[in-house]
Amino acid sequence: MTYYLALGRKIDLDGIHRKACMGKSPRHVLRAIRDRLQAQVRAPEGETILWTDNQRSQISSWPQHWALARKLSEQVSSKDVIFCSGEDIGIPVAAMCGALRDRPKIVVYFHNIDRLRGRLALKLFGLANKIDLFVACSSPQINFLSSYLNLSESKILLLLEQTDTLFFTPGPASPDKQRKTIVSVGLEQRDYGLLAAATADLDVDVKISGFSKDAKALAQAFPETMPANMSRQFYEWSDLVQLYRDADAVAVCLVENKYAAGVQSVLEALACQRPVAITRTQGMVDYLVQPDIAKIVNVGDRAGLREAIVHLLNNPQEAEYRAQKGYEMVMKYHNSEGYVDVLVDRLRSL
Repeated sequence: MTYYLALGRKIDLDGIHRKACMGKSPRHVLRAIRDRLQAQVRAPEGETILWTDNQRSQISSWPQHWALARKLSEQVSSKDVIFCSGEDIGIPVAAMCGALRDRPKIVVYFHNIDRLRGRLALKLFGLANKIDLFVACSSPQINFLSSYLNLSESKILLLLEQTDTLFFTPGPASPDKQRKTIVSVGLEQRDYGLLAAATADLDVDVKISGFSKDAKALAQAFPETMPANMSRQFYEWSDLVQLYRDADAVAVCLVENKYAAGVQSVLEALACQRPVAITRTQGMVDYLVQPDIAKIVNVGDRAGLREAIVHLLNNPQEAEYRAQKGYEMVMKYHNSEGYVDVLVDRLRSL
């Protein structure tokens, strides 16, 4: 039997591992999965694109994903298992390889499939019968897949997200820290206008790690004019860890969404043992079930977010208690090792 990891883009897993060994970046779980299964990694890498690839990409994914799926379909058989890291590559692989008479077992990790094109692709390519295991990290996505495709329980896996708890760790604040600091990280489905409105008149520094070359993404996430106490910049991995450690509170401000946008920054903050204030979304429901972990407010609730942040700042003992509870939760349920164990065991069981 051969295991394959099909990726939507090329990732230098060994290069990331070397940096992780030097403490310069977190580990990548796909490398651990690759090594545990002795899997072959496949990612788009200059395959010839046919007109059919362009046609299929009008429905889902990109032409290079369909070209890779075609190439992979010529190499696999029923003795093989393919794990697809996302729906971008998973839909083409399932459509092409799942149609083989002697087809391999196929597992696809879905991030945000409950959208119009996703619904169309699932039905049009008959993926309910071509994918052996549907994986997602949030209940709304799992529930959608289960009901929309009428899947049996054995074909779905809710695999909660992880973070590298050997890289994101507690530590002292910077010695030159001047005043209380609110930290926020990430761009996906963020509402920094809400954060700006909630903190503009507070005597705090609001530091955001949110970088993108996409001007539209920045415009959607940030207010037209940022308050004087708010700054945004790119942080290298080691600087990002220190940014979390400097936080008197980490604010995760989200717009409503059905997938787990924001989960990485929450887990990273908790792994660094920092208190968190977060807007409640459908996609984050699985990560907010334990009491006393975070201060939770409704989406768009400026007054509620302000109150949550001020409460954490003015009640340091409670903030540290919440941070400790969150740290224990991440160490027990959201570490990389446990995540890899669960996924590898399920892949082997196929």
